[in-house]
Amino acid sequence: MTERNDGRAPDQLREHEIIPDFVPTAYGSCLIRTGNTRVICTASVEEGVPPFLRGKGEGWLTAEYAMLPASTGRRKARDGVKKDGRGVEISRLIGRALRQAVDRRWLGERTVTIDCDVLTADGGTRTAAITGGFVALALAVDRLIREGKLRESPIIHQIAAVSAGIVDGAPMLDLCYVEDSSAQTDMNFIMNEQGDFIELQGTGEGRVFTKNELSSLLTLGEKGCGDLLALQREALGERAKWIGQKHTLVLASNNAHKIGELKAMLGDTMRVISMREAGFADEIEETGTTFEENSRIKALAVARATGHAALADDSGLSVDALSGAPGVYSARYAGEHGNDKANNALLIRNLTGIEKPWTARFVCAITVTLPGGFSKTVRGECPGVIIEDARGTGGFGYDPHFLYEETGETFAQISAEDKNRVSHRSRAIQAILPTLRAL
Repeated sequence: MTERNDGRAPDQLREHEIIPDFVPTAYGSCLIRTGNTRVICTASVEEGVPPFLRGKGEGWLTAEYAMLPASTGRRKARDGVKKDGRGVEISRLIGRALRQAVDRRWLGERTVTIDCDVLTADGGTRTAAITGGFVALALAVDRLIREGKLRESPIIHQIAAVSAGIVDGAPMLDLCYVEDSSAQTDMNFIMNEQGDFIELQGTGEGRVFTKNELSSLLTLGEKGCGDLLALQREALGERAKWIGQKHTLVLASNNAHKIGELKAMLGDTMRVISMREAGFADEIEETGTTFEENSRIKALAVARATGHAALADDSGLSVDALSGAPGVYSARYAGEHGNDKANNALLIRNLTGIEKPWTARFVCAITVTLPGGFSKTVRGECPGVIIEDARGTGGFGYDPHFLYEETGETFAQISAEDKNRVSHRSRAIQAILPTLRAL
């Protein structure tokens, strides 16, 4: 076995230390020490995003890396107008890696900049910067939540990075400068808490490397990142709770059936609550001229008021012969909101004299909106035909006059379970589920 100059085992990290809140003026900060490598990592937060993201309801995360003049013992010139190429490359690497830690839709339209300044360099500065940069990011999120600028955490993954290499024919973890400068193979690993790889950088420096050597390096990288993830959580303490926080979805309704249905569909991915449970009791004026507009109005109002993701729907009947009426006025078609008998009577009266079949569709638009402004709207439709004579005693609204052609029965005749399987609302929910599950 090759003897390491500091006496470590091949699979052993250098002595590490992470000191949180190292720069009190920063939103989040830490000093990370990896052997004799020391990096100050700070997170700054600014309202607004780059032009290519404006109006999209998403935030941005970027990074800058620099080595201070005396960090290597021999003075390194500061960056001027022309940036140091290596520093630019590492800055981009840190930004790419840490963007994998956040769902930027939960950040809102604000920018987080991670600055990594190397005080002393003894190998592994880029991996130390990523590992420390994540801690600074988590601390910045904690402050944003404490200040009320965020209600929920955008951090979906924990990120750490480590180096490994082949030195004198032997695989070794966490190379110091002496080892790194003589390594036949040099690799950097960036991983999350699930053991997934975010980025691998591997180069045969002195010679090619074999599949077996690669396998050995992968094992070392996984172990090293696992050890560093534990160290990050220890440094964050109670503030580690913001990593992978389960998000809340407020349903713009107090309907217990709807809430139960959504909970069953989403499983354990989100916490679904009613408007009442979220403390929202305001009346929302539906001023839209389409189902989509009204669902967006409701979802945005609830999201802004509660600070949580909100889901709202708007639905109704659209009859082709009436140019889409009653449409958004379905519930108050005859003037009084919720008067099913009057609404149905007016519908049949307006259709009388028009050539049959009276084709129609029930329509449901569903919008999910995040507090930062991200919004997604989908539409579900169930086609059918309006019949003159009411059939069935179930359902509500226009159900007795809506013939679902696939069964030859009205929505008032089929069971509630069968209706829920084919309804416009069910189809809209199925269309929005991928978005909800990805939040």
